[in-house]
Amino acid sequence: MATSTIIIIVIAVLVFWCIGIYNNLVTLRNNRENAFANIDVQLKMRHDIIPQLVATVKGYAHHEAGTLDKVTAARANAMNATSINDKITAENELTRAMLNLHAVAEAYPDLKANQNFLELQAQLEGTENRISVARKTFNDTTQQYNVSVRSFPANIIAMIFGFDQKAYFSADEAASTAPKVEF
Repeated sequence: MATSTIIIIVIAVLVFWCIGIYNNLVTLRNNRENAFANIDVQLKMRHDIIPQLVATVKGYAHHEAGTLDKVTAARANAMNATSINDKITAENELTRAMLNLHAVAEAYPDLKANQNFLELQAQLEGTENRISVARKTFNDTTQQYNVSVRSFPANIIAMIFGFDQKAYFSADEAASTAPKVEF
């Protein structure tokens, strides 16, 4: 009788322990998704500013249609991306296209002095800063999640229930390289 009671208690402890690990993994996964939702809000603000910026640049740089078309296409791809990984890839492409747009703007002194352009650039810069902060938070929550998924004994529960490692939202290498503008 005492042995069966001990076995039942041990089994109950193991079950509650597994439930606790599972619930922690769910919490970490949801924290990561919430962190990306915060990025997504900023990305939508960025998407709203870009058409205004492109329209302003169009007024000054008529022969830069290729650059403007690339920005518009990259924005459309970013807005249509559905999964977190697809959004990360699309947003990195949009960042590269925006760098080219800024390089074009540098070549037009009248455009750089235009009040509407300056306001849009300031809004975009503020949004980019908020995206950067939100990206850091997202990467921090992704790291917590990934460490938990890889750590013993949580990795056993993670494997059983299909919790796998997640990608970080890192800046694209091309974003750190200044684009070349030739006329």
